[in-house]
Amino acid sequence: MFREMRRKNQVLPENITNEVLERGSNGILSVIGDDGYPYGVPVSYTYLNGKIYFHCAKMGHKIDAITKCDKVCFTVVDKDEIVPEKFTTFFRSAIVFGKAKILTEKEEILAAIRAISGKYSPDETVESRENEINGSFNAMAIVEITPEHISGKEAIELMKMRNM
Repeated sequence: MFREMRRKNQVLPENITNEVLERGSNGILSVIGDDGYPYGVPVSYTYLNGKIYFHCAKMGHKIDAITKCDKVCFTVVDKDEIVPEKFTTFFRSAIVFGKAKILTEKEEILAAIRAISGKYSPDETVESRENEINGSFNAMAIVEITPEHISGKEAIELMKMRNM
């Protein structure tokens, strides 16, 4: 169902692909948008227990698109170093194909938003993060992406350096 990567010698092992997803600070969510046009939007997220979670408003383009079609693609670029003298970039990325759903259970929503707030505000106290969550809880939606296929890829130069 999902295509094999053409450049098989650049495929990241699963554990490194998971590390890319864990440490990424943002990813691009791609959905089927209005009138069948693709819609790609950067989102802050967390990768937790093999799933991706992000928050957004309860209404808007993302929610409308996910409601119409739950199939999504999520891309994280971990490294993107331009190497002009070699006419290339040293890149590392991960792509997730999966199904998105809007969470409705309060405990699931709280677990996800706590993980997100812990990732992006680790130096804030738990009390401070909880106050922020409580203040915005009714205005936000949490989306969960369950992966169906994950792949990672990196520049051949990085692959060679890693394998030395």
